Amino acid sequence: MYELEDEVRALMRARRHIPYSEDDNFGINASDTVMALWKQLTGSVFAVTIGIVAVFMVIGGIVIMNIMLASVTERTHEIGIRKSLGARRRDILLQFVFESGVMAAVGGGVGVILAVGVSELVNIFFTSSVPFYAVFVGLFVSTAVGLFFGIYPASRAARLDPIEALRMEN
Repeated sequence: MYELEDEVRALMRARRHIPYSEDDNFGINASDTVMALWKQLTGSVFAVTIGIVAVFMVIGGIVIMNIMLASVTERTHEIGIRKSLGARRRDILLQFVFESGVMAAVGGGVGVILAVGVSELVNIFFTSSVPFYAVFVGLFVSTAVGLFFGIYPASRAARLDPIEALRMEN
């Protein structure tokens, strides 16, 4: 490989009439150097993308938590009725965690559909592909975020005193 590089360097110096006493006024990039640079660049882009996705997942989780806290507040009377009719803390907890998981899964599904659409648009200009497993990873991660951020509102709902909950008016 270096022999070919030396031949190209000699040819370029001859074509440009560069004396041996002067340095090269051109550069030679071997394909392995270009590939190493490309891998470094795509690795950096991937790391930044993961960071951005993590920030948006936390923001999405906080939004889900706030929606579920508002839902607990709005449905306090309903929770009181359910508890007075025999619903256990576990039942209330599972209901609200399930609701937050479904909300996140639906949001993740919409996100996956949008991502595949954008990928197809990008595919018009560049050759790219989205691995099939990425769809499932996206749905799984968004659902997991929803379940995690739904635990706090669900535990607040489950800890409500039925007498106090029935006393509250909407």
